[in-house]
Amino acid sequence: MKKIIAIVGARPQFIKHFPFEKACEDKIDLITIHTGQHYDENMSKVFFDQLGMSRPRYVLNNGGGNHGEQTAKMIIEIERILLDENPEALVVYGDTNSTLAGALVAAKLHIPVYHIEAGLRSFNKKMPEEVNRVLTDHISTKLFVTSEVAIDNLEDEGITEGVVLVGDIMKDVVNMVIQDGHIGKAKYDFSYFYTTIHRPYNTDDPKRLMAIFERLNTLCYKVVIALHPRTKKLSLDYGINIEQYTNLVVIEPQSYFDNLSLLYHSSGLITDSGGMQKEAYWLNKKCVTIRTETEWLETAELNGNILMFDNLDSLEMELLKTPIEWDNNLYGQGDTAQRIVKTIIAK
Repeated sequence: MKKIIAIVGARPQFIKHFPFEKACEDKIDLITIHTGQHYDENMSKVFFDQLGMSRPRYVLNNGGGNHGEQTAKMIIEIERILLDENPEALVVYGDTNSTLAGALVAAKLHIPVYHIEAGLRSFNKKMPEEVNRVLTDHISTKLFVTSEVAIDNLEDEGITEGVVLVGDIMKDVVNMVIQDGHIGKAKYDFSYFYTTIHRPYNTDDPKRLMAIFERLNTLCYKVVIALHPRTKKLSLDYGINIEQYTNLVVIEPQSYFDNLSLLYHSSGLITDSGGMQKEAYWLNKKCVTIRTETEWLETAELNGNILMFDNLDSLEMELLKTPIEWDNNLYGQGDTAQRIVKTIIAK
């Protein structure tokens, strides 16, 4: 069997890794490196426990610090492991610092890089994720993409070799959770909008963060907000008393099953996350994304996802609108991991 190393480090990558690990069983000798980029219990370990994933062979301690410091520490430790293990390829997911660190090391060691979720673009270079994904794509050997839009993005940058349309691996997981009955009963006996906010352009300015809280506080339904550790810390630093916003129900970051269950039973999603835009669409939940752009253009084109940033006045109205249609085939059939493994084995 081929020896492949996969890099994970942040919450979305644990979710994406789960179906890939399952698809590799008895077909690929898969070794996992956890960089430690997310080290909070609810942002890391709980996902391995709940999804029943194998413990990573290597667990690093590279959480915290600025982007440069964090990425540099990862590069040093990942390089040592790759030199020792000498894999046939390295798999990276998405667009985090862990993604870029792994891709850079492998490329310089002439180890093929397989990028799962390649070709996404927000066209906003101020987002560190955008820098990470663009650089990773340009040094990848195999680029596994979710849609024709991603293929077009890569073609515009001169990347045409090694591009494989497979669908979205996160849809594999959502389908599994629903089919296996992991969506729990409703936690609340009232209508609510589910909310996650964590990106710098929404949290780094205290006036901006307060304006978001104030708008959420005026909505017709309660707002259940899973407070990201970063948002929680900044709120405390700014002296913002979240308890004053009586329409907000503040909870800790959720495990994967609980997060999907809260979304499933909600009246809609308010977020600046990337992955949750897709999860909301697959669960037929209207989403308002508090950003000026999205990588998931199809969700917006189908009217399941509305972009909103400077003016949040129409937030409630958009959430209560009925989308034009729900496309059950958006981003594949839920067999993306199997498609990826078949491609790797066939090479």
